[in-house]
Amino acid sequence: QVQLVESGGGLVQAGGSLRLSCVYSGSIFSIINMGWYRQAPGKQRELVASITRRGAITYVDSVKGRFIISRDNAKNTVSLQMNSLKPEDTGVYYCNGINGSGLAFCDWGQGTQVTVSS
Repeated sequence: QVQLVESGGGLVQAGGSLRLSCVYSGSIFSIINMGWYRQAPGKQRELVASITRRGAITYVDSVKGRFIISRDNAKNTVSLQMNSLKPEDTGVYYCNGINGSGLAFCDWGQGTQVTVSS
């Protein structure tokens, strides 16, 4: 069982920045790939960025060039630096482990709310 705790969200004006952090603990031997997900109001949760244990990174097109995902394997943390934020980035952000089929497989944490005002 893996526990996930996200933090760092808040209210920011368009064009601003936020840095999200996720600490994971528990059965961490199962964690190879990590991802940040976003659930906007009225929409399904989507994967916005992922990083393998060795540091290979992918982003959804809407955040490319603005968001940066990173991880510290020694500290069991994964971060998301979000720059040039837009109102459409508003949502609850979650981290999770990603299995070999590309699916989130840990119990979801409480997430952290990001609100971008125009």
